[in-house]
Amino acid sequence: MSGSNFVDYVKICCRSGKGGGGSVHLHRDRLTAKGGPDGGDGGRGGHVILKGNAQLWTLLHLKYLKHAIAEPGKGGSSGLKTGAEGEDIVLEVPLGTIARDAETGEIAFEITEDGETKILARGGRGGLGNFHFKSSTRQTPRFAQPGEPGEEAWKILELKILADVGLVGFPNAGKSTLLSVVSAAKPEIADYPFTTLVPNLGIVNYRDYRSFVMADIPGIIEGASEGKGLGFRFLRHIERNSILLFLVPSDTNDIIAEYHILLNELKQFNPELLDKQRLIAISKSDLLDDELEKELEKEIKGKLKNMPYIFISSVANKGIVELKDMIWRELNKPTA
Repeated sequence: MSGSNFVDYVKICCRSGKGGGGSVHLHRDRLTAKGGPDGGDGGRGGHVILKGNAQLWTLLHLKYLKHAIAEPGKGGSSGLKTGAEGEDIVLEVPLGTIARDAETGEIAFEITEDGETKILARGGRGGLGNFHFKSSTRQTPRFAQPGEPGEEAWKILELKILADVGLVGFPNAGKSTLLSVVSAAKPEIADYPFTTLVPNLGIVNYRDYRSFVMADIPGIIEGASEGKGLGFRFLRHIERNSILLFLVPSDTNDIIAEYHILLNELKQFNPELLDKQRLIAISKSDLLDDELEKELEKEIKGKLKNMPYIFISSVANKGIVELKDMIWRELNKPTA
C-alpha cells in the first residue's frame, strides 16, 4: 500500500439522532366522543455505529468524512402508534480500530472481529406518549414526554495493524527489503533513512500452502517513545503483533547495544510489549566473513541468552528459508 493510501488516524464529529417526541392524543371516532389517551411513543434516534470489516486495511475511506450525523426518530401518533426509528449511520472500519474520545483521550472500545458492531454515539430514546400517564385520578393527560437528545462529540479512530510478525529496527535496517523478498508486498526501498513512512503488510507464503502476515513498521530511533523522529504514532502498530522480529544490520557499531535501545523504546511506550515473543535477525550478513560471523554469534549467545537469532541477507537470499522456519515454530508454540 502506498503512503498516500494508508490512513491510520481520523477525527470525526459524531452526532446521533434525537429521539422522537411522544404523542398527545385522545381517542375519537364516530362511536366514541370522549375516549381515553392513545398517544404513541416516539421512535429512537439513529445511532452512529462502527462495524468491523476484515477486507479493509486502512481508514482511507473515512479520511474526508468530518461529520457522521444520524437521523432523528419520528414522533408517535394516535392509536398507540410508535414513531419510526431514525436511520443509523454505519461506518465500516478495519480490524484493530480503536475508538477514543477526542477531548478526554479515553478509549471507548476496539473492533477486533469481522462483522462486530459497536455504538460510537447512541441515539436518544423516544419519549412516552400520553397513554403512559393516565391514572384513576388523571384520566385524560394532555402531555407527553419529549424525546431524549442525541449525543454529539468528536471521536478519534486509530488503527493498530493486525499481523503475526512485526519488524522492529532502526531506519535502513533492511526491514522493507526483507518484506519485499519474503512476500509479494512492494514497499518503497531506498538507501536513506525513513524511506518507509507508513506500515506495510505482506503475506508470507510458507510450506504446504500455509502463510502468516508480516508488518514492516516505520523505523524507530532513540527517543521515539518521547515523540522524536516519526514519534510514537507508529509504535502502536507493534502492540497488535504476535511476534516481534528485531532487525539489526551487521555493519552497526554494536549489535547488542542497538537491540537494547530498540527494546528500551518499546518498554517506554508500553511495558507490556516486553511480554511478546522476540526474535533477532542480523541483516546484511553477506557483508560478513565466516570468522567475523562466528565472533558475533558468540557475543549474541553470551549476552542474549535463550534469544532465538539468525543471520540473514535479503539481497543474497541467505537464511531466508531458515528465518521462515524459525518464525513458524514460534507462532505455533503451545501456550502455557
